[in-house]
Amino acid sequence: MKPISFIQPSRSNLKYLKWSYNSIRKNLDPMHEICMADDFSNDGTWEWMQDIAKKDKNVKIHRNEGPKRLGHTILYDTLVNDYATNEIVMIYHADMYAAPGMDEEINVHIAPGVVVSATRIEPPLHPDGPEKIIEDFGIEPEEFDEDRFIRFANKNRNKNAYKGTEGIFAPWAIYKSDFQSIGGHDPLYAPQSKEDSDIFNRFVLAGYQLKQTWAGTVYHMTCRGSRFADGAKRNPTGEVFMKNRETDEWLQQNNRSTRNFIRKWGHFVKHDALMKPIIPSKYDIGFVVSNCVYELLYELEPWCSTIYGDYPKDMLPMYIRGEQDNTLFDLGDRVKDYHDVKNSDILVEFDGRELTPEQFNYIAQLPEILNDSGELGELELGIFKITINKLKTYEKELIKCER
Repeated sequence: MKPISFIQPSRSNLKYLKWSYNSIRKNLDPMHEICMADDFSNDGTWEWMQDIAKKDKNVKIHRNEGPKRLGHTILYDTLVNDYATNEIVMIYHADMYAAPGMDEEINVHIAPGVVVSATRIEPPLHPDGPEKIIEDFGIEPEEFDEDRFIRFANKNRNKNAYKGTEGIFAPWAIYKSDFQSIGGHDPLYAPQSKEDSDIFNRFVLAGYQLKQTWAGTVYHMTCRGSRFADGAKRNPTGEVFMKNRETDEWLQQNNRSTRNFIRKWGHFVKHDALMKPIIPSKYDIGFVVSNCVYELLYELEPWCSTIYGDYPKDMLPMYIRGEQDNTLFDLGDRVKDYHDVKNSDILVEFDGRELTPEQFNYIAQLPEILNDSGELGELELGIFKITINKLKTYEKELIKCER
């Protein structure tokens, strides 16, 4: 068996991190390295990490000194590039408990050019899906039924010894050289959200094979970072749910990252039922919009390469000032005046006053529409006049992150 470097950033998540660390050391081969990063925590995480690193010589630790969080988008890569000493690295959440033999099952499938995911077993806190197993062994570490989980995981391992699918979700393992050859995670999404969907797209475009082993499993508490920071609870009837709604911090960052994902890829995150990425073609699209007010510019700008509008006075610089801090894209290159129209590969002209939610669906589906069209020239679709000068696609230019 080849040794794995487990990659675990954590922020004020100490009880889950302890639970996760103990599972790796109890249930997996001690040859594996654990690389942990403290993201400016306030709950004693760094002190605990320092203590563990003194006792466990196969632990590497890193600290973000603050005052702001960096997020796992950055810290995953810091740990992989600067700390991991093994050929194989595994992106691993701090709220995951490793089942016995998970490392052996990863080793069965891992190879250069292959990304291997373990299967998540989760409590019923989120909708079921064919890519995971829903079974309640506890919603917090203090009530985790370890013995029952291990019996279940061992039985599942025997049952699914030969089962494999092509989805991808954390925890996933990859050769460090394969991870680095495409530039790792894109800091566009820092501190978090959509960085995983982005790199999964790039794995597929780079020709890597995705494998999910159903014999190797983890128990995943789910979302115990910034998304649902208050954890979960159980009501008197036994139903489980998150204590509070998603945090404002997570909602705001998820909105930023979603907009940046659309800017980069030209579409929402897409995958099949088993979590294998679906990647529509990326085109050079210019919007030419008359009667373009601020709210419309905000909604439309991520969906094209360039937007040209007849904006009210001072609106263009106001939009750029307000939005530039939310993206690494240069908005000065993306947002132009109506009179500066250049010949994009595809131009989409319309009156902003006529845009309805129904018409907006055409915008969201433009990559598929253009792919089906297959012809140069002009076409009309709802309120849109579309001029297709070139049908060149650019998604493969997004494989390597060089920011």
